[in-house]
Amino acid sequence: MDSAGSADTASQSTEPSTGRDLVKLALEGVREKAKARGTSPGARKPGKSGGGLGGQSPRRRRWSGPGADQRDPQPLGRIVSRLSVERGWNTSLANGHVFGHWAKLVGEDVAEHAQPLALKDGELTVQASSTAWATQLRLLQAQLLTKIAAGVGHGVVKRMRIQGPTAPSWRKGYRHVPGRGPRDTYG
Repeated sequence: MDSAGSADTASQSTEPSTGRDLVKLALEGVREKAKARGTSPGARKPGKSGGGLGGQSPRRRRWSGPGADQRDPQPLGRIVSRLSVERGWNTSLANGHVFGHWAKLVGEDVAEHAQPLALKDGELTVQASSTAWATQLRLLQAQLLTKIAAGVGHGVVKRMRIQGPTAPSWRKGYRHVPGRGPRDTYG
């Protein structure tokens, strides 16, 4: 360095520096380092997004800030729904919702006379309390499917199979009478 450059440095160190002078010196230092690296000041390295933290590395960012962040408290419903999607529990939960909220989905009067038995591959099997109610449910089938889709979601229940009440089976045991069986014992 020449004597003029050292005189400027000496005068700067002996004179009290203001905040503005310190900022200018810091900015010049940053610009020199950026020039040495071959980048412009303030430019970030490509490919380091920081995992959704606004372009900063997770090590450097220690505050949440005003925007939404993955570290912010989340509502329980949102966490459970995200977990059910990740684990593949959506179909099981939807099936359970159909059975658990049957009376709310189809109405109290229908639920009093019809019970869901099974839900497999989008087909809901419903057992009616009488043959008259089985016929009524077959007539209301389109409306019931619409109500269930509104309550649970589309695609969970695609069709309904309605059964009447089951009659007792006379074909029991190893030895049974072929044909009509003991029908004359009821008097």
